[in-house]
Amino acid sequence: MKAATASCNLPGVELSNWTTSKFNPNSSVVWFHRKFQVPLCSHTYIKCEASGNSASNSNNFQKLKLDDPIQNKGLAGKTFCSVGICADPLSDNECHSHVEEEKVGVLLLNLGGPETLHDVQPFLYNLFADPDIIRLPRLFRFLQRPLAQLISLLRAPKSKEAYASIGGGSPLRKITDDQADALKSELEAKKLPTNVYVAMRYWHPFTEEAAQQIKRDRITKLVVLPLYPQFSISTTGSSIRALQNIFREDKILSRLPVAIILSWYQRYGYIKSMADLIEEELQSFNTPREVMIFFSAHGVPVTYVVDAGDPYKDQMEECIYLIMQELKARGIENKHRLAYQSRVGPVQWLKPYTDEVLVELGQEGVKSVLAVPVSFVSEHIETLEEIDMEYKELALKSGVENWGRVPALGCTTSFITDLADSVIEALPSATPMSTFSTNTSSQQFDHDPIGYAIKIFFGSFLAFILLLSPRMLSALRKPVV
Repeated sequence: MKAATASCNLPGVELSNWTTSKFNPNSSVVWFHRKFQVPLCSHTYIKCEASGNSASNSNNFQKLKLDDPIQNKGLAGKTFCSVGICADPLSDNECHSHVEEEKVGVLLLNLGGPETLHDVQPFLYNLFADPDIIRLPRLFRFLQRPLAQLISLLRAPKSKEAYASIGGGSPLRKITDDQADALKSELEAKKLPTNVYVAMRYWHPFTEEAAQQIKRDRITKLVVLPLYPQFSISTTGSSIRALQNIFREDKILSRLPVAIILSWYQRYGYIKSMADLIEEELQSFNTPREVMIFFSAHGVPVTYVVDAGDPYKDQMEECIYLIMQELKARGIENKHRLAYQSRVGPVQWLKPYTDEVLVELGQEGVKSVLAVPVSFVSEHIETLEEIDMEYKELALKSGVENWGRVPALGCTTSFITDLADSVIEALPSATPMSTFSTNTSSQQFDHDPIGYAIKIFFGSFLAFILLLSPRMLSALRKPVV
């Protein structure tokens, strides 16, 4: 299975208009478009002329999702070639020489996390100042930063307690750096020398820092690889929107060919790696066949899925199906459940909720539970504190007697190998961001200064009344992860 790749205009400005269409469960290519703004991306078939016998090249066509047809001319006016996947048939010698001329970069995108307790409050501010995390109505957009400041101040004490319980900070940066090093080594082993960069959305190294390093290193082709298996507006979408904004404002970066991998939850390497970990952890139970495999995924607000067309829920459900099919092929027929964790605020999030399902399992007499953090590939606060401490305690109090947890993939060899393969497969689809549509969905209010002032006044009044309500204040004081 191949990752969904795109060089069309991704969530550059307004993700609330995103919808999914033409989703084929038998294909790993997910189609996205924005209503009345961006046409659907087209498929392009690229002939593969790698060296070697025909048996090793049985899959002679790579199916890629592009906004525009692939440009056959490279940076030096020559036919593009990369790792044996060529736009036009070339000799083996030509392929080899062109690979050497390129300077390939891979950019890993992740959430980021506070490295010390002093970082917690500013990290939370960055998180909630993101309009893809707190999606205010257009009338209230001017309250984004003041609201983020208020939420971060209210949440910081509880969040500091949570981070203190796992050592005083998030291990996410170190783990992501280790994954970057492992990916670089694997790509070099596959004869593709690369520079691998890390960009965190809400803490160092920020996307801006990574972009400037890419520019200094004179990268000639870039693959963007979010470390989120499933696409969501609030994760991959937000990170790519920030990246596009930075690249479009830079004359050099705007011309850099970029391939973006939107999601990779369907890839067999990922599915196999997850199944391997689950199979191994099941053996730690006295009666492995009686263990409930409990998938706990990070939740998103229901409005993201219903109103904004976020494909996250569908992708997550398909991901669980594929993992369980792989386990069944190995003779593992355990029952399983999927639930969503980490909800915050007074709005409705995807159901069922992890905490509620754990109570139900205890009431149903389930004695053994193996938690699987399916939407995370690195250990961080949501696995180390929320699952390992909060949910474990809740499960044991609810009647579950045996608790286990599958570790995050981290630098698992099969997982890193598959990420490297996804980079190689995505590389031919790279297209300069300057060729993307620059449509913006930001619309000005009616050119009526009196009406605009009235809207602002009453909008501010209603917003602050909402913020001071007991329900909102209670929700805001809950720890964030």
